[in-house]
Amino acid sequence: MLGVVENPSLPHSMPRTAAFFDLDKTVIAKSSTLTFSKSFYQGGLINRRAVLRTAYAQFVFLAGGADHDQMERMREYLSALCRGWNVQLVKELVAETLHDLIDPIIYDEAASLIEEHHTAGRDVVIVSTSGAEVVEPIGELLGADRVVATRMIVGDDGCFTGEVEYYAYGPTKAAAIRELAGSEGYDLSRCYAYSDSATDLPMLEAVGHPHAVNPDRALRREALTRGWPILDFHRPVRLKQRIRGFSVPPRPALVAAAAVGAAAATAGLVWYASRRRSAAAA
Repeated sequence: MLGVVENPSLPHSMPRTAAFFDLDKTVIAKSSTLTFSKSFYQGGLINRRAVLRTAYAQFVFLAGGADHDQMERMREYLSALCRGWNVQLVKELVAETLHDLIDPIIYDEAASLIEEHHTAGRDVVIVSTSGAEVVEPIGELLGADRVVATRMIVGDDGCFTGEVEYYAYGPTKAAAIRELAGSEGYDLSRCYAYSDSATDLPMLEAVGHPHAVNPDRALRREALTRGWPILDFHRPVRLKQRIRGFSVPPRPALVAAAAVGAAAATAGLVWYASRRRSAAAA
């Protein structure tokens, strides 16, 4: 099926249930595609103006999510932006910066849920509107069994043409998981789904256990009306901290650490300013 990729590092199984996760603001705290803008700039794929524009898009996305019209404008902008990009270079840039950029913004709560679903014998499937070149490595990092992601057409020269082959968005996400259910034997009435956006209502409606995660206003209204669980994910944590058994410090400890850091920074600035005044007086 277009957009679906299995993780070859994990054993193939035919479970009867699965958990479907949206990616941005559900599993990670930011937009996966926009997070790599600095890497793409350093790799020569975009200019400074594009970096600023994607930074603004990231701000809008984080501030209130993105409705259908905003998602369409973003799709058109990103499709035009990536026209002519060498696909292999994109993959290399993502691989080089994946751990630095994505690992720190994975929600601890989402990572725990993924572990719980695997322990229960369910497949974990990442279903994202972002491009496959970005989503597939993130899926592997998370230990996902499969990935559904947007795919761009690649020309004979190995570069993106700017045209979309498969757009994993809205109803197409629901169609993708129904097709997976048919091929993998999932009982969707016993499956789980997680998303932050009302644009994913078709995917949430397709399973027996839908969950709203950090929902936008429209999805929150729907979840309250339908009695769906609403989850609050707010603790990004590096996966290697979880693997090594390190726990996330409680909020008071984090606040104290921030206060100490701020005090140290302030003291440093005062010292630097006094040195400059002394030098000027001399």
